[in-house]
Amino acid sequence: MRTLLLPIKDLRNAKQRLASVLTPEERFGLAQAMLADTIRAVLQVRLAGKIFVVTNYEPAMGLAEENCWDILSEEGQISESASVDRASRICQQRGASGVLRLPLDLPLVQASDIDELLAVECAAPAAVMVPSRDGTGTNALLRFPPTLFMSHFGAGSFAQHRREAEQANASIFIRRNARLEMDVDDESDLRELLRHDLSATVTGQWLEESGVAARFRARAFAV
Repeated sequence: MRTLLLPIKDLRNAKQRLASVLTPEERFGLAQAMLADTIRAVLQVRLAGKIFVVTNYEPAMGLAEENCWDILSEEGQISESASVDRASRICQQRGASGVLRLPLDLPLVQASDIDELLAVECAAPAAVMVPSRDGTGTNALLRFPPTLFMSHFGAGSFAQHRREAEQANASIFIRRNARLEMDVDDESDLRELLRHDLSATVTGQWLEESGVAARFRARAFAV
């Protein structure tokens, strides 16, 4: 059984790397909007045997309950990597042959993008990886078995995950996908996102209604 794992942190503390350009309220609003877009895609995924949510954020638990997803609650979050590894062990104990970790800040993602990863034909040990836009981070990671190697999300993680997969003698499948690679961590990511057609996204609506999009366009024009 191939499963999908969604690690959801407390959105009130999300996107700290945008603190220089967004207020705390704006960071929270952006995080909520991107979560809504990602969840909308997840709801249409066909190939996940189960969907697990690892979180200590009560609204996320409510969202999981509404959709009959499995909740892996945690008292606190040391790091996303630690949360994902703990959750992956539990998923494996509950019968998962592979676990796809997906971040929750992918405003352009579509269900087909997720299903394409879950559909990759491979046998354990194996890892399917999607890098971040700059090629250094890991935006999606599917491992067979789920505990094949430890997680190291953040800058430099893609190379580290690939190295550890090689050390585990795993087959490695690298997939490039512009929608999966378009997460938003810092100002450059947000500027790049604004170059896309966001008309069908909750994130695009929020960026327009909040005035953030107009503010960023004005800055770009001024430069």
